[in-house]
Amino acid sequence: MSAPTASAASFRRIALTGANGFVGRHLAPLLAAAMPAAERLSLQRPGTGAGPDGWPVVEAEIFDRSAVADIVSAFRPDLIVHLAAQASVGEAAGAAEATWRVNFDGSCALASACARFAPEATFLFVSSSEVYGLSFLAGPVDEDTPIRPMNAYARSKAAAEAMIGDVLPAQTRLIVARSFNHIGPGQDERFALPSFAAQIARIEAGLQPPSIKVGNLDAERDFLDVRDVCDAYLALIGAVRELPTRNVFNVASGVGRSLGALLRDLRAQSALPFDIVVDPARLRPSDIASAVGLSERLSARTGWRAARPIEDALAELLRHARQTVGETR
Repeated sequence: MSAPTASAASFRRIALTGANGFVGRHLAPLLAAAMPAAERLSLQRPGTGAGPDGWPVVEAEIFDRSAVADIVSAFRPDLIVHLAAQASVGEAAGAAEATWRVNFDGSCALASACARFAPEATFLFVSSSEVYGLSFLAGPVDEDTPIRPMNAYARSKAAAEAMIGDVLPAQTRLIVARSFNHIGPGQDERFALPSFAAQIARIEAGLQPPSIKVGNLDAERDFLDVRDVCDAYLALIGAVRELPTRNVFNVASGVGRSLGALLRDLRAQSALPFDIVVDPARLRPSDIASAVGLSERLSARTGWRAARPIEDALAELLRHARQTVGETR
């Protein structure tokens, strides 16, 4: 069974937050291609530059309730795709207040505006596998597994999930996507695999000594190609008319891979040898040994399955890192 496309839902006005982020840069052109006749709007924080091609930009801080209400009131979207977030777990540890302001207050501002001015809309909220937290200790998780968040980022996402479900009126169609780790070109170095790729690229260019800094390489995670994740979002949007008004879906491959194994794959592609050095600053104080998700619900509802080999995503990650290093020399 092939996954349906977003065009099946025939939306007329699409509002997207986080369009200039890692996933947003991949998803925005796919949304535009799937629904070319729809009006589009990119809600971006001030100073983030031009939006994706074909996406007019309106600037506002996502947590500015008055500004967000004015934007939603004027545009009246029938599809809201909410990607904007402070997305780094490590960064959240040192900036909890800012994380809650963006992830919770910003989501509340957007949900409140939707409830008032676009109550018939579909609202796709991108949450995180991090909400499961301590439940990973019992093995792979599905959507019925209790959420037990362990850090500020995860708690802000879990709270936003509950809040959005309460704030949106019954007729608003809500999709919560609990996405597992995803990688691809354009992901920044706050995350482990793009950090490895960037360090390798700098070593090859002679800009860094031949050693890379790493955290816990034994940690096993469920990694996806970002293009598979975008396909999942499009499939959910396309199937929304056939779903209940409240939905939670894992976006996962069901396969755990250690960071050490993935680093070995990157190392095999490196033009130069290098040493590996554990950096205590990159270690999380309460790391989960294995975090793997089950996505049978998503597959049953849409036909989606992770299709792209993670090895291809790693090669793309390294290619992009080499290109970026070359452009900055």
